[in-house]
Amino acid sequence: MAEKIGVYFDESAVGPYLNVEELVEFVGQRWSADCPVVKSHPVLPGEEGRKMIQEDIDAGTINGVVICGSSPRCDWEAYDFGRNIQVERVNLREQVGMCFPVDADPELKKGMAIDYINMGVIKLQKSKVAQPEIIQTVKTVMVVGGGWTGLHAASHAANAGYDVVLIEKGDTLGGRAKGLHKTVPLMHPYTDAHDTGIEALVALVQANARIEVVTGATITALAGAPGNYTAKLSNGAEKAVGAVVLATGWVPQETKILEPFGYGSLPGVMTTAELEAKVKDGTFSGKKVAFILNTSKLMSKDPFKPKCVEEPVEKEADAEPEEKFKFEDMESERHLPYSSAINSVVSIKQAGYVRALDDNAQAYIIYEDMMVQGIHEKYYKAATNDPGIMLTKGYVSSIEQDGDGLLVTVKNNLLGQDFCIKVDTVVLPTGIVPSTAKDPIMNFVYRQGPAFPDLDLFDGYCDSNYICFPYETRRTGVYAAGCVRQPMLMDSAEEDAAGAALKAIQCIESANRGVSVHPRSGDLTFPEFNFVRCTQCKRCTEECPFGALDDDEKGTPKPNPTRCRRCGTCMGACPERVISFADYNVDQIGSAIKAIKVPDDMDADGPRVIILACENDAYPALDMAAMRGKTWSPYVRILPVRCLGSVNAIWVADAMSKGIDGVMMLGCKYGDDYQCHFVKGSEICLRRKENIAETLERLGVEPDRVEQYEVAIDEYDKLPGMIEEFMDMILEKGPNPFKGY
Repeated sequence: MAEKIGVYFDESAVGPYLNVEELVEFVGQRWSADCPVVKSHPVLPGEEGRKMIQEDIDAGTINGVVICGSSPRCDWEAYDFGRNIQVERVNLREQVGMCFPVDADPELKKGMAIDYINMGVIKLQKSKVAQPEIIQTVKTVMVVGGGWTGLHAASHAANAGYDVVLIEKGDTLGGRAKGLHKTVPLMHPYTDAHDTGIEALVALVQANARIEVVTGATITALAGAPGNYTAKLSNGAEKAVGAVVLATGWVPQETKILEPFGYGSLPGVMTTAELEAKVKDGTFSGKKVAFILNTSKLMSKDPFKPKCVEEPVEKEADAEPEEKFKFEDMESERHLPYSSAINSVVSIKQAGYVRALDDNAQAYIIYEDMMVQGIHEKYYKAATNDPGIMLTKGYVSSIEQDGDGLLVTVKNNLLGQDFCIKVDTVVLPTGIVPSTAKDPIMNFVYRQGPAFPDLDLFDGYCDSNYICFPYETRRTGVYAAGCVRQPMLMDSAEEDAAGAALKAIQCIESANRGVSVHPRSGDLTFPEFNFVRCTQCKRCTEECPFGALDDDEKGTPKPNPTRCRRCGTCMGACPERVISFADYNVDQIGSAIKAIKVPDDMDADGPRVIILACENDAYPALDMAAMRGKTWSPYVRILPVRCLGSVNAIWVADAMSKGIDGVMMLGCKYGDDYQCHFVKGSEICLRRKENIAETLERLGVEPDRVEQYEVAIDEYDKLPGMIEEFMDMILEKGPNPFKGY
């Protein structure tokens, strides 16, 4: 805990908007007993400003620093004075000066600044230096899956100086790449398919002395935590590893979904995976081949027949109706909600196979969307220049037997009229389903179960946040790469392998130093539990998004510090408030809220509203809005929180009892398109808000004085409108009934 605090003002950041001398004088009077040093400097983050602070630290005058200047997202490296000196940032530039309406009362601006300074000092007083929990880590990376991605991941980790255990359930290495005839072009000039090079990669891995290859085995149990996992294998072996790269690839979707296209009933209808195998073993002989990419359309509505198809004879009125395939009848299988660019490029590759086998052969690619990524545009253009390959946008309305071939009817195409083509082969896309959708694979020995959580919401993909840190899974220490993460081609999978291997190494080294991984990378804190008051309600273990908590034999939470990502969701969940972090705790934020000066007369001095802003999206978005000239009410006070999942209901109670007129909670988007860095923080907070609303109603306070809003980091322009709308509602309601008590 900082007992001697130095408060420093950056004149370059604060001076254009506020009277620095007045603020220095205020701190000197209000905090004279706690803050022996109060200074300002023309350019505080510069060399001279930093030197001034360091001299006060070295003299023993202070043991904590409050910086009043720019956002904590700026100049953070300039204010690092070592592990034992805590620093609290007070954002007077973006969230007082820049956002202040020009026509507002200057005294209001000064009041804003004073509130933020008071909150900053109190937050530092309620904080203590973190004591990291350092463990002796196992510097071995386990790679699960011996295909293209897994082989590259193992090679990258070994080349970085780490031992690797490579687990492959099959008898040989190579995975699905071994079954490919060729790959889409991965090298210049990017116009022709070529050999995969999988054999050379397998040989390279097998020759690497740092890589132990275990074939014919799976993981039956993975116990422990990052830095110290124990993996039990199906062959009876046990391996001690520090982190895991999951590279188990994909499995084909059940082909029942393709039955409306004649799969299984019409000869010559096959999937891309089946065609690849036939070309590989030399048994494919198609001369006229149709590749159909828009397989969702025929299933989602009744087939129709254009004029070129003979109309059926009309049945008698009392005849039994024909059974029609209905999309909604499929209980176990459905069309995938995503359409990957893989299908587009693979169809071009396989059309090339058809042409390579016979110069007179013809290939037709019928698509709804032709998606070609990056450098593969050259491959697409090469295909369009081949007179034997026809590409057209359109919908396939029917596929029927026609003599010794198949008649494919196409509607709504680029040519402007419907047409039919007679082919000998129809090729349908192979649905790419991640292996985790069918198999737990990792078999975690966690309280939360053996599999990754909530995979059904994301079609089996074991992601944590695609946008910000794509290799993370919901289990810290396990990093996904390749098609188990999302559909991708071999070039992207190779890049993925490198990224996941580096993340696994980072995780091991972070655990070795007692710091967290993304998104609070380098955080030294971890949850501290006061087990004397714990009631074993299990809310913390159930709500943790990352499975960081188990139960002991008595049902008491059992922390695993290296699994924790320091989001604070457990702290927000705890009704007894027995969970805290060294520099982030319930008392700290509650005390900061109580430090806000709330006027008794709302009509004369305006309302007061607190914004609890997620530090990952909402808080940066507020900064960005201010930097772009956006303004908002001078009656709001913004407090950053690690995640809305960390918001404890007592903070709202503190605000209401203090006389605060409203509380806005700004968090990430949740639901199917979630963007929460901690996966479920915003969603969990929304559920808690319903309980808060019931409490407020019992107290006679309108529940809508506390509202939660979704905001992405790039929606900064919407924030002033959200704040204005909320303030209008508060002004209409009038003062908090508890104001003045």
